[in-house]
Amino acid sequence: MNPSRRIQALGVSPIRHLAPLARKAEERGVRVLPLNIGQPDLPTPRAYYEAIRSFDAPYTPYAPSQGLPELLEAIREDFRVRGVALDPESILVTAGGSEALLFSLLTLCDPGDEVLVAEPFYTNYNFFADTAGVKLVSVRTDPEEGYALPPDADLEARLSSRTRAVLVTNPNNPTGTVLPREDMERLGRFAARHDLFVLADEVYRDFVYREGGFVSFGELEEVRDRLVICDSVSKRFSACGVRVGCLATPRLDLAALALKLGQGRLAVSTVEQRGAAALYGQPPSFFAEQREAYRVRRDALVGALSRVEGVSCRVPEGAFYFMVRLGVEDTSDFAAWMLREFQHQGDTVMVAPGEGFYATPGAGRDEVRVAYAIAPDLLVRAAEVLGRGLEAYRRLRP
Repeated sequence: MNPSRRIQALGVSPIRHLAPLARKAEERGVRVLPLNIGQPDLPTPRAYYEAIRSFDAPYTPYAPSQGLPELLEAIREDFRVRGVALDPESILVTAGGSEALLFSLLTLCDPGDEVLVAEPFYTNYNFFADTAGVKLVSVRTDPEEGYALPPDADLEARLSSRTRAVLVTNPNNPTGTVLPREDMERLGRFAARHDLFVLADEVYRDFVYREGGFVSFGELEEVRDRLVICDSVSKRFSACGVRVGCLATPRLDLAALALKLGQGRLAVSTVEQRGAAALYGQPPSFFAEQREAYRVRRDALVGALSRVEGVSCRVPEGAFYFMVRLGVEDTSDFAAWMLREFQHQGDTVMVAPGEGFYATPGAGRDEVRVAYAIAPDLLVRAAEVLGRGLEAYRRLRP
């Protein structure tokens, strides 16, 4: 008996597929500096742990499929203070932002339907789309133009009779781009003109470093009748291991349909939801301090990379990622070589090859995505080691 063609066709994660090589490097005594993944090392608020420790019951029951009432209200209030009004029934608690995205695609699309997405895009969208039987149709953006939203004509050229939605990540992973309000409004008009849903992945909304801050698609009245927002506690509260997120939509009919999926998987962890509800009680100063910490890290890494010969990148406006051109032909080969064969004074670097963030064949082969989620001194050291590795690699593969 053979495994399914579906599972065999799924691609590997460019973020995690090099992990076995990293473990082997560590077993050899090499320190691996992780630029490949957005795993923040800032402290998780103590309120989370206190809420978990205070849980005391004779048994641990299922939570309601929609979510614990205290968490649903905390999420709703968080949206309200940001200018997004939602009904209590508009929110579904999910097992992280990943489940929110998968549930959204299953709610909005039939098998064989298509979703427009600007590339480069978060690589795991491929997994969610393949699982849902949905085809991602990519529209290229240009780094020389700041990965700006493509013109309507470019978007329209990629439409078909099966197009159901536009998927937009704002702030963007992997580019660090933040959409200006005028582009969001243009995208809303485009979606209305072509009767498309807008699926907004806003998990990095608290990390915007430019003037003007963040604008949610939920604030745009012209989009609300076709909008689904995905959010998560993972990055906002430096709590990646807390697999709690949400799907939120002003459309009560969509929320009710998505709840069928929530009921099918019963519930998100009762205990984790209690902890997540406590996370939402952070004061505004918490997010200001987080933003400043990531701004310092961004500047440290961008500055250090600017001193590496042959490397080019743009300064990201949000999230904690950006794409980097390394000046080598195949960054997948380079990334694996760094872990298998290279170390400088006991250190090597793990990056995410850029090709996995594109749908266009061959695109991104000279790029990597880097994350600035570790301490500034480690980021500077990682850039130094990366530069040394590039020098050695170019000598081997001129």
